This record gives sequence, structure tokens and C-alpha cells, in this order.
Amino acid sequence: WQNKAAALQFPDQAVIDGKRRSAQSGQTFAAINPATGQCLANVTACGDEEVNAAVSNARQVFEAGTWSGRSPGERKQVLLRLADLIMVNCEELALLDSLNMGKPVMDAYNIDVPGAAGVFRWYAESLDKLYDQIAPSAQNVLATITREALGVVGLITPWNFPIAIPAWKIAPALAYGNCVVIKPAELVPGCAWALAEIISRAGFPAGVFNLVMGSGRVVGEVLVNSPKVDGISFTGSVGVGRQIAVSCVSRQAKVQLEMGGKNPQIILDDADLKQAVELSVQSAFYSTGQRCTASSRFIVTAGIHDKFVEAMAERMKSIKVGHALHSGTDIGPVVSQAQLDQDLKYIDIGQSEGARLVSGGGLVTCDTEGYYLAPTLFADSEAAMRISREEIFGPVANVVRVADYEAALAMANDTEFGLSAGIATTSLKYANHFKRHSQAGMVMVNLPTAGVDYHVPFGGRKGSSYGSR
Repeated sequence: WQNKAAALQFPDQAVIDGKRRSAQSGQTFAAINPATGQCLANVTACGDEEVNAAVSNARQVFEAGTWSGRSPGERKQVLLRLADLIMVNCEELALLDSLNMGKPVMDAYNIDVPGAAGVFRWYAESLDKLYDQIAPSAQNVLATITREALGVVGLITPWNFPIAIPAWKIAPALAYGNCVVIKPAELVPGCAWALAEIISRAGFPAGVFNLVMGSGRVVGEVLVNSPKVDGISFTGSVGVGRQIAVSCVSRQAKVQLEMGGKNPQIILDDADLKQAVELSVQSAFYSTGQRCTASSRFIVTAGIHDKFVEAMAERMKSIKVGHALHSGTDIGPVVSQAQLDQDLKYIDIGQSEGARLVSGGGLVTCDTEGYYLAPTLFADSEAAMRISREEIFGPVANVVRVADYEAALAMANDTEFGLSAGIATTSLKYANHFKRHSQAGMVMVNLPTAGVDYHVPFGGRKGSSYGSR
């Protein structure tokens, strides 16, 4: 992997109307390898000129019907070819994923990249199963219900899944005939640019897919406010998401938001302890806790509480933190210095609030100067503490003791968020009750809270999501 990584080249160009285009802003941003702290590339940021050009070209292509006018069967074949090309380039995409955000390379190679290919295949296969609906109307005539492409769709994606989340958004947009302008997160330009190259080889008409790179304050704002963009799909922070909602609603554009989470994992007295510990470790610490579906609060009933905390501390000793390209690494570095600083801040907050530090809490020394943090667990926490209420987005979790299932359910729902929730139990009664009464969009039973399937709706409730799934 190290030798292959050394041969990679990182992009410095937007892709507009099927052509590489150098940005004229004169502003750059650095793509940093979080495993080493070294700069991978200085990328020129797009400005208003490039974003407006991308949107205008996408609008012209859509109105010309060169993609939306193709039959579902024709679009299906192009999407299937794209899925195949993603797998042909699996090693390169996995390396870019790993180098950009610090994900263990084998996770990217075995899970994220095949998942991206899978989502394109799934939407491709859906196309020859779309039929108009015929319905009788009150006027004794036949009404035909037809689904048509929206138009130009702007996609704003986060850094934590550099290939998977763009694929989740791009695949349905392209499958149903839309044109796309995507802005990936500044921290992870590599995967999006590589995907743009692969898309250009798959057979899409020029201008159907466009890539612009830069800051949310410039690129994102132009994209969100353009009257030529018919819909926005955004994954990111709550504050930015709410601003996007206001902008889109004010001009009556479609909007789809995936934002924060403070996902609860309940452990009941009757849970299988070994299983509960393993799914909790997966929920909280894998992917360095940098998943919107990660659980950073364990709500544990009194009868199993002490055994659970002890078993978690023991299990955490075997988690290997290390370079994302090294064999055996379970958890790579935190994505950036800024994110590391935020994680450390919350560890200080937890200690100042009186929570007991059970494991971790500090930096990990590795053979490279990266952003390595030990998975951290607090116990003796209270529901009102900041570490119990605020999204941390790092490998930091805490345990809160409750009396019984009813208290656990009430605490799980006592949050402004509602993305994912989990329960560990051998009771069918409690599992079924939790599925019906958890105020989360996705509910897991004896599984990690972090994990999705692309063929079922993804999204939350309350402050976690807005718009369609």
C-alpha cells in the first residue's frame, strides 16, 4: 500500500462540462494526510466564476435532454458500466479515501468502495422497474402518474466518507435523469476527483456531472442560492444545514439535509454481555468515531452496568490505533488537527464535569506524526453533562447508569437529535417496544448504531434530518 500511495497524483482542477478546468481564484487549500500531518496537495479553490459555469452547463445539458431524454434502459447500462469501473479502480479509490481522511485502507477497500459500486448498481437495476401509474379519477377518466427528473441537483458532501456518501447522492440523481454539480469537503478532494474521472469514462454526456472544489462559504453558498439549481442534498453540521434550508425554502428549491446525531445505545440487564460490548466498541470507536450514526452515549441498566464498564475497558485494550495504511490497524488517526483539538476539548469537559475516565483520554504515539487519539470512555456520567448531550464526532463515549428499561427509553429520547439508536437485549418484548417508541429514524437491535444499507431509506428525525430520506 505504501508503494502504491507514493505513485498517486492529487488533482488541482475542477471538472466542468466534461473538461478539466483550472480555478482562477488564486486561493488554495491544503489536503493533509492525517496519518503523517504532511501535505498531499495544495488545491486551487473554485470561486463564483467556476461554480456558475458548472451550474449553467448542467442546466443547458439538462434542458437539451441528452441524458434525461435517454430511456431508462440506456441510463441503466451507463450506470452499470460506472459501477464496474469503480471496482476496477478499487485500490486507487481506497488509497485516496485512506490518505485523505485516515480511514484504515482495508476498511475502504473491503467496505466503502464496493459499497459505492453497489449503490450505483442498485439504482441502475431500479430503472427498468419504474412504471407509470394509471389511476381512475373522480371525473371517470384515467389519470397517468409519471415521475420525471428534477433538473440540476447540487450535492454538498462531508469528509468522513469520501467515496461512499458522494455515491449515495450521485447515483440516484444521475439514475433518474438529473444533472449534478458536487462540492466535496475541502479535507478530502481526492476521491471526488477520481470519481469524476471514472464517470467521464463511463459514457455520460459531457456536463451531466460537474465537480467544483472549495469552501462552503464560497462554493457552497453560490450552489445553494443559484436559481438554476433545482435541489440541494447536504450532509454536514446542524448550523450549516439550517442555513441551507432557509435559503432553499425561500426560493422553493427542493432540499434534503442530513445533520447531527447524539445516538443512544441502550444496554439492558438481559443483554449478552460479550455481544453488547462488541457492538458498543463498533458503534463508538471504529472509523475513529467520525460517523453521524456513531454512538457516543451508552445508557446501561443497573444490573449489568458495572460488568459492562469493566468489560468495555478490557476490550478497549486490544484496539490498535495506527497508520491507516499499516496492516492490523483498527482505528486510524483523527481527520485533522482541528478535529483532534475538539475531541481533546470534550475529554477535558468530561473530566471537569465530574465523569470518571475509564480508558484513553490522551494522544497515542505512533511511528508517524499524525493526529492519533486513544479511544476514550467515561463512566459515572449524568444525562445533563455536555458529553451526554453534544455531538463530539470523535472516539469519545460515556456511560450513564439508569434503573430500568423505561428510564433508558426516556433518556434515549431526551435529545434534540434523532438519527440512529440501538438496544442490546435478549427480550423480544423490549426490542419490539424500543423499535416502536425510539424517536430515531433508524433503530438497531443487537447491532451497532453505525451502519447503513443503501437499499433502505437513510435519515433521522427531529434535528438530525430535514426533507426526504
